[in-house]
This record gives sequence, structure tokens and C-alpha cells, in this order.
Amino acid sequence: MKHDIVIIGGGPAGLAAAIAAREAGAQDILILEREKELGGILNQCIHNGFGLHTFKEELTGPEYAARYIDKARALGIPSLLSTTVVDLRREGDGVAVTSVSRQDGLLETQAKAVVLAMGCRERPRGALNIPGTRPAGIFSAGTAQRLVNLEGYLPGKRVVILGSGDIGLIMARRMTLEGAKVLCVAELMPYSGGLKRNIVQCLDDYGIPLKLSHTVVDIRGRERVEGVTIAQVDERLKPIPGTEEDFDCDALLLSVGLLPENELSKAVGVELAPVTGGPQVNESLETSIPGVFACGNVLHVHDLVDYVSEEAAQAGRNAARLAAGGRVQAGREIPLVPAGAVRYTVPSSMDPRRMDDQTVVRFRVGRNMRKALVTVSAGGRELLRRKRPVMAPGEMEQVVIKKEWLNGTETEITVQALEEKEGA
Repeated sequence: MKHDIVIIGGGPAGLAAAIAAREAGAQDILILEREKELGGILNQCIHNGFGLHTFKEELTGPEYAARYIDKARALGIPSLLSTTVVDLRREGDGVAVTSVSRQDGLLETQAKAVVLAMGCRERPRGALNIPGTRPAGIFSAGTAQRLVNLEGYLPGKRVVILGSGDIGLIMARRMTLEGAKVLCVAELMPYSGGLKRNIVQCLDDYGIPLKLSHTVVDIRGRERVEGVTIAQVDERLKPIPGTEEDFDCDALLLSVGLLPENELSKAVGVELAPVTGGPQVNESLETSIPGVFACGNVLHVHDLVDYVSEEAAQAGRNAARLAAGGRVQAGREIPLVPAGAVRYTVPSSMDPRRMDDQTVVRFRVGRNMRKALVTVSAGGRELLRRKRPVMAPGEMEQVVIKKEWLNGTETEITVQALEEKEGA
């Protein structure tokens, strides 16, 4: 098959990219989705809190997804469901997409532009090196969420959660509402990895303790989890002897971070960012492989789905522009350099010749900050200065860089966040 634009993933990012591409004039678009229905991870996120930025109202995950699914269908955008993409490769001026499905067998699709929107996956227990056996009752928080919300299965009645990411916090509340007893949420870092509102609404409102600077050091039980031991950690994140605390439980949920789903990105040779694990992209959200764009959680893990949709729409518009032959010849890439508490930026480079009037730069800080100052500077000039009363690793930040601020002679653009006490 041949298509102008192929979008890999039919979740919130893929749907927003497809809709934006169609509205930008692209007619030949195909969405490939490995699940049996569109919507992605939102289908199991039955709690509310979605859509406040995009629709100015509070929606559940399925409701938010339905808005985009309905619009994609109204625009006549086709999709192949239960179809798994197994390979990407450069071929001529385009990209060859190899996929497989039960109904169609092996398919190869030639595309002028490809949008990577595969989302992210949870970090497994094996990456944590938790001592103990491998009994039943250990679940990732996302798996537990699917079991409870879609399968009607309660993973346990006495639960300990390791990690305070947003999924773990939300599952603490969900398990409580389903009748389980959540004994505690343990977090390795001295700060939570989730949104402040989720700490309040999911833990504080239900009296669930959050133990910062703690981790699981032992799992008891052979056939089924019978208990876990947690301990406090020092500044090097090593357990402190004598601080152990035992909990009798029948389930351990792991909410220990999300990783961009980037096997396909690696297959096609996309350059990956060391901090996020997602692709390096320019201001057009184009990767190091011409014609391959990335957006959403496959690019970097977002805190709000509204920002996923906004970012994906940009990728879709730029893919449509490329497919229509509107590529602008690059001048000189200007790298974006994170400084101070800023861990990374997306995009990681920009070229004023390709820019629209302005570019949104998203980033995260590496620690909790109060009375912070965010600055953007280039060539000895300060382009932007913004005060932030509070900044946290669990919340994504953004600044807007305007094209008129740049003259093309800059060697780098620095995005920095410092606290007042650091001399900002």
C-alpha cells in the first residue's frame, strides 16, 4: 500500500496528529493501532480530570478519547485495528512500514511521512533489582488499573504501592474505592513523581500514608505475596539499616516510572535523547530521520493528556506540510541546552528558517523548587524571564520562543531554572 502519512498508534497522540494533518490539507492518512479499538491508554483511565485545557471541562479518559475518535471518523480518517507495526526502514525519499494483523496478514506500506505515536510502557520489576522470589501478586500499576477497570478483577485486598507516579497515586484511590486496604505508598526519591493534586485527592483524602525516601527491600511469600519490607534510604538512595518496616499484604503494585515505547524508533535509526529515552526532535517535532515525526509519550512522558494532544497536533500539521512537498531546506540547527535544574528540553534543537511564528519548548526540572526563575538566553542576550513560585519534577513546564527573537547567528539557546537562593 501507499499513503502520504502513516500514524503509528491510535491513542490520544495518534488521533490528534491525524485530525490536525487532515485539517492541514492531507487527504491520504492511515492510522495503525495494535489494540482492537482506538483510544489507547485512555480507555482504562475511567477517572476524571482530563480535558480541562482542551475542552474547558472535566472528562474521564474514555470520554476524552471519544471526542477525538468521533472527530477522526467524521473526517473520514481510516484506521487498521489489531495491527502491530513490526518494522520501520528508510526507503528512497520515504519510509517503509511493515505491519502484521490477523485479518490482513503481512502488510508493507510506503509513506511520505510517518508520525510515531506509540505511547509509553511501564518500567518492570526486573529493572529495580528488588530482592525476593517471584510470587503472584506483583503487578505494575497500569496492569492493575486495566484489571480493575476493564476486567473486573481485584489484584489484592491488602496492598502496598512502590512509587508515587500518577498511575500509582490514582490506583491507591481506586483500590480503596473497590474495598481494598492500601497500607502505604513508598517513594524512593525525597519528592513525589506525581501531580500535587493527585497526592491530595488520592492519598490525603483517604488517609493513605506517603513514605518519601523509602523503598522495598524484601518481598515475602512463595506462591503468593505474603508481605513486603520497606526501609528508608540515604542521600545515595541506599537502604539505611535499622529503618526496616514490615507490612503484611497480598499485592505489591509498582509505579516506578514510564519509558517511551521506542523499539520502532531504534529500528529506523532515530537518535534517542539520553534523559527521556525518546527521540531527539527539532522544532517541527521531526526526528533525526527525515520524514519521521514523534509526539506524545513516545517522545517524552507527559503529565497531562491535553498537552499530548496539543503537541501531536503540531506533529500532524508538519507531517502534512512535508507530505505536500513543503519541506524547508535547513539552515543551521541551534541546539537547546538545559541548565540549572532543567533536565531536558523538547525540542532539542531549532532552525529559525523552519519555525512558525513561535515554538513551544517543554521541559522538566530535576528537583522541587520554590521561588524559581526560568530564563531563556542566546548569544549573551536574555530572551525570556519568568518567575515560578513552585516547580516540581512531576509537573511539565513550558516556555514559548518567538521566531522574531532569533537572528540565526546563535550557537545555542539555554533554558535554565534556578532558585532565588542560587543567585538567580
